[in-house]
Amino acid sequence: GVGMGMTAPVSITAFPTEDGSFQQKVKVSLRIPSQFQDNPPCPTDESIKIEERQGMTIYSTQFGGYAKEADYVNYAAKLKAALGSDVVFRKDFYLCNGYDPPMKPYGRRNEVWFVKE
Repeated sequence: GVGMGMTAPVSITAFPTEDGSFQQKVKVSLRIPSQFQDNPPCPTDESIKIEERQGMTIYSTQFGGYAKEADYVNYAAKLKAALGSDVVFRKDFYLCNGYDPPMKPYGRRNEVWFVKE
């Protein structure tokens, strides 16, 4: 019953398949605004969970435009190639982040994050 507004980034956890595309399962995460961090409201929908994301080190790449799954897959492949084989990161998932509302046509910011192991 509490309106919190939209926060950025909207983070989608992608679970890649062998060919790099997304599995059917994805997890969408939204940041709880600062004023609710200490005591977040309890969700009334059982599919919504509140999780605390621990600190992490990430490898990231940024790109513009209206991002689609194919864009995230493409930039994830580019980031993987740029990191090479010496860098160790989680291979079972990566994070796809969007920072802009749908009505913003120009100067959009998207990122792919790999989490360091």
